[in-house]
Amino acid sequence: MKWIILYLLTLCFPTTTAGCNPLDVIKKCQDEEPERWTRCYDDNITECRPLRRASGFVNVDLNPSVQAELGPTSNHEVRIPSSALQRIRRTPSEETVQVVASVINSTLFQRTPRSRGRSIIPQPTVRVEGTVLRGLVLFVKAGSQPVSNLIEPIQLIFKHNEKENSGTCVFWKEDETEWNSEGCSTTKTEDEFICSCNHLSFFAVLVNPDLKVDEDHVKALSFITYVGSALSAFFAFISLFIYVGLHRRRSEKALSIHMQLTGALLCLHLGFLSGSFWSFLPDENKYSWVCGGLGLFLHWSLLATFTWVAVEGFHLYLLLIRVFNIYVRRYLLKLCLVGWGFPTLVVSICGPLHVYGRYTLKSRDSNDQTSEICWMNSDIPQTKLVTYITVAFLCLVVLYNSCMLLLVVFKMRELRRGRGDRESSDWKKMSKEKESRLWKDGATVLGLSCVLGLPWGLAILTYVNLPGIYLFTIFNSLQGQSVYATLNVGIH
Repeated sequence: MKWIILYLLTLCFPTTTAGCNPLDVIKKCQDEEPERWTRCYDDNITECRPLRRASGFVNVDLNPSVQAELGPTSNHEVRIPSSALQRIRRTPSEETVQVVASVINSTLFQRTPRSRGRSIIPQPTVRVEGTVLRGLVLFVKAGSQPVSNLIEPIQLIFKHNEKENSGTCVFWKEDETEWNSEGCSTTKTEDEFICSCNHLSFFAVLVNPDLKVDEDHVKALSFITYVGSALSAFFAFISLFIYVGLHRRRSEKALSIHMQLTGALLCLHLGFLSGSFWSFLPDENKYSWVCGGLGLFLHWSLLATFTWVAVEGFHLYLLLIRVFNIYVRRYLLKLCLVGWGFPTLVVSICGPLHVYGRYTLKSRDSNDQTSEICWMNSDIPQTKLVTYITVAFLCLVVLYNSCMLLLVVFKMRELRRGRGDRESSDWKKMSKEKESRLWKDGATVLGLSCVLGLPWGLAILTYVNLPGIYLFTIFNSLQGQSVYATLNVGIH
């Protein structure tokens, strides 16, 4: 009699909702618990069984003795090994395990930064974030209890286009309201991202991830940049006076080239500081032509600095590699035409295109704050093309001078061998004179790398980690001091 009553109650009050819409479950949970709607969705979605196949939703009972393969959409696939299903079922006698897979719009997952004053857990200083692939999140649940620490991980397959260069498999961490990659590994093929995870949750793939820096580090980097740039401008100004005095006593080509490079560096740092502080003015429309002019001057100074850096590398090559027969008629005049003429030609072409103006910089911190600088107008389509050309030119100069520095190192090694340095190769028996000479050669190479602009090659580290950003900022904001110290101790 008891079983008959239970059967009748089941018919009158079914535990599953037939004919429901999965989107209605999301809406209901957001209305009831807007901040913790994912937990509500996890608890209630298993009761939803649509009468017809719903797009992006699967709710089935599967045999735990075989691997489960579900495809809620054509771009998503879930593979749950039989070992995981057998662990998930409540009792060994249970013949089936309920598995739910659904695809949800990623806009419903919004990060809400927590208050620092109330937070007990220290906040991460660096996060890897990106765009959610196709803007879709894959939810997977099996059984009625949370599933974690699986010995044999489940596989989540996300199909992608060729434009996605990289991606990271993540899951939604509800307690911290952010994406987390813990417990998941990523494998990329020609057309798929394969996520292997040891738990079940809301999953997504963040494509083309960017390095995110917290607000405190943004302020620290800005302080280093402005102070370092101001010091560089000061020391470049002093160096220029020193070179003028030395040039009056003895007219040398190397001194003239150093003067040009120092002048370009002075213009670069003054242009950067002026463009940065002018953009702080509250009125964006008033005197906009001034910001455009400062942006043009900054671009010209940057090109001039790197052009003269390349000239330094070329002159160094003539001095150390081609020692004989290096006379060139009107050598300095030709170098000046290249060093100052090339950047002038470039900005003369870009100026009429109205490329220069206010440029919006994304701080990429937790609050997505932005700052501005007088550089290139970020609203003009031509800005990207000019930026790519400028970056390509800088890369070529750094690559060229890197080759020049290697040639200098090999030349120094040959000179040391010619003086009999190969008599003893044992570091323990090396005399103090040879040891001091080794340190001097190391300082020479380090100083030359600063003069040749090689620290700009550290820009590649800014896409890797936070220390790389600090190294790039410190070395290049202090380039004026480096050139001052290098050139004034007579390394050349």
